Formats: sequence, C-alpha cells, structure tokens
Amino acid sequence: MSTTVETASAAARTAPAAVIVAIDGPSGTGKSSTSKAVAAQLGLSYLDTGAQYRAITWWMLNNGIDVRDAMEVATAADKPVIVSGTDPAAPTITVDGEDASGPIRTQEVTSSVSAVSAVPEVRTRITELQRTIAAAADRGIVVEGRDIGTTVLPDADLKVFLTASPEARAARRSGEIKGSDLSATKEALIKRDAADSGRKTSPLAKADDAVEVDTTELTLQQVVECVVTLVEEKRAAK
Repeated sequence: MSTTVETASAAARTAPAAVIVAIDGPSGTGKSSTSKAVAAQLGLSYLDTGAQYRAITWWMLNNGIDVRDAMEVATAADKPVIVSGTDPAAPTITVDGEDASGPIRTQEVTSSVSAVSAVPEVRTRITELQRTIAAAADRGIVVEGRDIGTTVLPDADLKVFLTASPEARAARRSGEIKGSDLSATKEALIKRDAADSGRKTSPLAKADDAVEVDTTELTLQQVVECVVTLVEEKRAAK
C-alpha cells in the first residue's frame, strides 16, 4: 500500500505542470501549424477556435440564415451543436453530429466568417464553449485564435502573438490553396485583418503581456522551438 502511494506521489512530482497556452495572430502567420506541433511535442490538447467560427458560419449558410443580417444570425447562434476534438495529431469538428472539417474550409465559408463572428451573440456562445474545453484539459492545452489572450483566456499561463509581413502571409496561404492568385490572396488577408481588428466585440489584438514572435523570416520548426521553449519556462516556474 505504502509503495503504491509513494509511486503515485513520485509520478505527481515528475509530471509536468498543466499549462494553458494562448496563441493569437492574423491569418497566414503559422498559428495552426505551430499550435498543433507545440501541443503534440509537449503532450497538450489543442483547440482551433477559428474552426469553431467557421463551423457556426457553415451551419448558418446551410440553414438559410442571412449571414449579412446580424439580428438573424444572433437569433440562431445557440442552435447548432458544435463539438471540437482536441487531439493535435487529428483535430476534429462536428456540427449536429456531422463531420464539418472539410466543408468549413470552402470559399463560401471563408468569405462569410468575419461577418458571422463579429455578431456579439455568436462570440459569447463560442467563447463559452472555448472556456469549457480549456478548463477540461487536464494536461493543459494550446488554444489558437485571434482573441484568446485578450478575451477568451485572459489568465492563460503563456500568451504568444504571431506576426508576419503581408507578403509572407500571402505566399504561405497561396501555397495552401492550389491555383490561388498571390495578389488577390494578399488583398483578402489585409481585408480580413481590417474586419477582425475593427470589430467592436473582441477584436484581433495583442495582449499586453503576450510575447510577440515575427515569423516572416523563420521556418516552422524555428517558430515551434521558440514557443516550446517559452512553454517549458512557464512549466518550470509553476
């Protein structure tokens, strides 16, 4: 009996402290790739909050909601059931039990998600969902988005804000989308930045206590190593 207790006590001492990591930044800065890699390397859960906003937008489009009508969107905000899987190796998202991982990446959803996510009732609904998921992550979690460090998880153990030049971001995004036009992609990113930064509810912004990492000249591996080091420093200090 005493041996079992001692073993459990030793395991508790050697297990790394659970940490909540918030990674924010505009599109094309490497948030998703970095967040998944960091979570996988450190044994943490992972949450793509942007996918949740895409999911609710997809549901609105599929159910005849006028996404340009903020009042109509607000009224429907509580209706879809959105479930996010938090395994960084295979993150999933379902809406009303249906796999939405592919459909939420369409151009139709991309062009509508800013309008839907700007509606306060939508942000309240999704923010509550995100906080619930983060609180349930026993080993800790990496949460990526645009307002995680400022609004969703203001008490996160570590906040990272990724940036990159518009040119670098456009090149990365064009590489992800076959046949896309580089200049059009850059223009769309800048337009999205303006929409996200200018909305009244939870705009895209760097938290005062966030560590800013410019990824323009860095490889993905370099960015991951940088963030892993920051997380390990926070773990050691807990």
